[in-house]
Amino acid sequence: MAMIRRIIFIHTVAMLVERFRPRFQTELPDADCFHMLDESVLQDLIRQGPSSGITRRIVTLSQMAADAGAELIVFTCSSTSPAIDTARQTVSVPILKIDDPLYARVASAPGRVGLICTTSSTVAPSRALLTAHAQNAGREIPAESVLCAAAFDALASGRRDLHDRLVREAAAALAPRVDRIVLAQASLAHLGEPLADQLGLPVFASPELLVQEVVARVRDSA
Repeated sequence: MAMIRRIIFIHTVAMLVERFRPRFQTELPDADCFHMLDESVLQDLIRQGPSSGITRRIVTLSQMAADAGAELIVFTCSSTSPAIDTARQTVSVPILKIDDPLYARVASAPGRVGLICTTSSTVAPSRALLTAHAQNAGREIPAESVLCAAAFDALASGRRDLHDRLVREAAAALAPRVDRIVLAQASLAHLGEPLADQLGLPVFASPELLVQEVVARVRDSA
C-alpha cells in the first residue's frame, strides 16, 4: 500500500467541512487534509433525482482531487454513492464512501436493520450499499427504510430542535420492528447515543466509523 499523506474530502453539505476538519487535524496532524465543497450536487439530487449529469459532476470532482495529488479521496455524502461507483473506475486513487465503514460494521451481524433517512436521495443508495456489504459478508440482512423528510426541511430552516424531535419520533416508531437502527446521514449522527439510550437498541452512524477507517488506512500505509 502506498503511503497516504494527502487526503481530499469531498462534501455536499457545508456543515460537514467544519465537523471533519478539526477532527482530522487532531487525529492526523501530519497529513495534508483538504476539503472540497459543492452544495449544488445534493440539492439537485433532492430536486431531480439521479442523472447522468450528477454522475459526471461526481466523476469531475474525483478527477480534480486526483489531479490535486490526493492519495485517498473521501466522499461524505451518502446520496452520491451510486455515482461514486462510476468515479472509482475513472481515477487510480482509492475512493472511500462515508458509509462504507458503517455498513461493513452493520453487515457483520445478523438481524433486521432499520434505516432512518431525512432526504429522499439517500434511501435507495443506503439500501443498496447495505445489500452490497451484506453480500460481501455472506449474509441476507432484512432492512426497512423510513424517510423523515420534514426533519430535513426543519434543519434547512434552522430548526434543529424540531429536526431532532421528528427523527426521535421516527426512530421510536421503527424500533419495535428492528434489531438495530442506522442513522443513514452524517447530519443525524449526534442523535446516535441519545437514541440508543432511549430505545435500548444499537444505533449506528457513519462519522465516527469513517474517522476510524481513515486513520487506520493512513497508519497502515506508513
